[in-house]
Amino acid sequence: MFGKKTVQKASYDKENQIPILKCSICNGERVAGFKNIHTGKFEEVMFIKTERDLEEFKAKYGVETIGKEY
Repeated sequence: MFGKKTVQKASYDKENQIPILKCSICNGERVAGFKNIHTGKFEEVMFIKTERDLEEFKAKYGVETIGKEY
């Protein structure tokens, strides 16, 4: 009943998706995720608060470079 919640890992299709860091111009919030190159749909994966969070995202999904969108 009060079991631990499992976090679903986003699937990263390297052929159809690119890693993107969505940044807010107003308040500076950043969200890392993957954008489908065919449909343009963005799948949020992780809220980025610090550079450590960004490095964790890159290591978890094997991403070397990440683009930014505003």
